[in-house]
Amino acid sequence: MKKRTSLLFVFLVIQVACNNEAKDSVEKADSINEVKQDSSVINPQAIVTDEESTSFLVKAANNEMAEVQLGELALRKATNPRVKDFGVMMKTDHAAASDLVTALASERKVTLPAAVSDIQKKDIEDLSKKSGSDFDRAYIKTMIRAYHETIDLFEQATDKVKDPGIKTFINNTLPRLKNHLDPVLDRKSV
Repeated sequence: MKKRTSLLFVFLVIQVACNNEAKDSVEKADSINEVKQDSSVINPQAIVTDEESTSFLVKAANNEMAEVQLGELALRKATNPRVKDFGVMMKTDHAAASDLVTALASERKVTLPAAVSDIQKKDIEDLSKKSGSDFDRAYIKTMIRAYHETIDLFEQATDKVKDPGIKTFINNTLPRLKNHLDPVLDRKSV
């Protein structure tokens, strides 16, 4: 019976994945997680946390991947040393946060996106076409918008997420996110 249940679950996940070809990576992860959550009664591989926590992990993983990629881009393309330094901080801090999100998701059997969302992919592509001071200004503008969105995600999650391990991650990470904005908002940096 267990083997049959596991096969049924695998079939459902494959079916969802195949039907999601037009969706971006984040939407695919959300769909797979919905199937896992819906089949939790019969599925030993089901998610072991609440829906809000699962959703937060997917969105946080997406943001962390994007920040790392944007930081790497700044390392290659920035001309202003402060922008380049900020890129180093983004790559380092968000790679570490990404590792934590991945560990939390793995413990809870949450599927994370394999790549950044289409929206963030477009931001990265648009920025990669710029150079010199145009890149520096566009990068900072993108980072300010991205940080406000990420901080909003974390602040909203503090009220909605029930999982204690994820709450701890949020509470430990949110102050650092807010501190990252300080050098970006410093008008002298670009």
